[in-house]
Amino acid sequence: MTIAYGILLFMATVLLVLYCTLIRKKEKWLLVLYLCVCVVNLGYLLLSLSNTVGFALFANKIVYLGHIFSLISMYLTIAKLCGFHYTKKLPIALFSVGIVVFAMICTTGYLSWYYKSVKLEYADGAAKLVKEYGPLHAVYLIYVLCYFALMITTVLQATVKKKVSSIKNSIMLTAIVLCNIAMWIIERFVTWNFEFLSLSYILSVGMLFFLYWMMQDYVHIDELSVSEVEGKSMVVVVDSMTIAEKMQIVFSRLAEDKTLTAKEIEVIEKILNGKSRKEIADELHISENTVKTHLKHIYEKLEVANKQELLTFLHKA
Repeated sequence: MTIAYGILLFMATVLLVLYCTLIRKKEKWLLVLYLCVCVVNLGYLLLSLSNTVGFALFANKIVYLGHIFSLISMYLTIAKLCGFHYTKKLPIALFSVGIVVFAMICTTGYLSWYYKSVKLEYADGAAKLVKEYGPLHAVYLIYVLCYFALMITTVLQATVKKKVSSIKNSIMLTAIVLCNIAMWIIERFVTWNFEFLSLSYILSVGMLFFLYWMMQDYVHIDELSVSEVEGKSMVVVVDSMTIAEKMQIVFSRLAEDKTLTAKEIEVIEKILNGKSRKEIADELHISENTVKTHLKHIYEKLEVANKQELLTFLHKA
């Protein structure tokens, strides 16, 4: 088992290196998630190598450190991929709660609040902690379940509201969450000599890496007419950029004497989110002709001819 944990730690490290190397536009919460997965697998490896209860508890705390903050970073990554925008206060609040939960877990070995008792056993050449849970363990269970519920709700809302760029991406995000839920439930009710959650994290970050790798060169041509597309290269948009980052680039393109109206800002934000003219008209309760007029004024102010040129300079920025 120790060898298996070593292999998983190596795989987590390789995925982290690949992400840092191959993904052009880095998503900070996904980077945090990769680091957390490395921490989780390092903890499992150290736990399997433990020869005293004290060291095993230390390794177990490393595992929990990775678990707690991987849930936060995975949720924030999924929310970003689903097109949901949040204030800076949300990550601060989530990490504050996570720190409190981790502090509660750190009482193990000193108080019986989280673990009533622990002992070290060996199976298949690896050490394993056998625990009797205390009353505060329920807090951690609720913490985990809340994050799983948040992730599922976020993906479902994004799918219904068509915020996810494709149904395939929605299916992949759902699979990532369900994979972790399934592994977590199995480990709660089935006794294993191997911690399969370590494997589910590797699968999750592997799928997220593939998703980001594919999305960084995602093509949006749904808004262009045939005459606009013929003879021209495909439009490439970096989907991992937030709408705020995209709009910052748009505003930097404006001449000093030009500004966008509130309605024009609404229209261009929806264009950059991949919405069609009809979808924009429906969401803003205006006619398609009005949308076309707004787009014409936007293109004039930004000194571009069409949506293709708009998305091209956005990509090159």
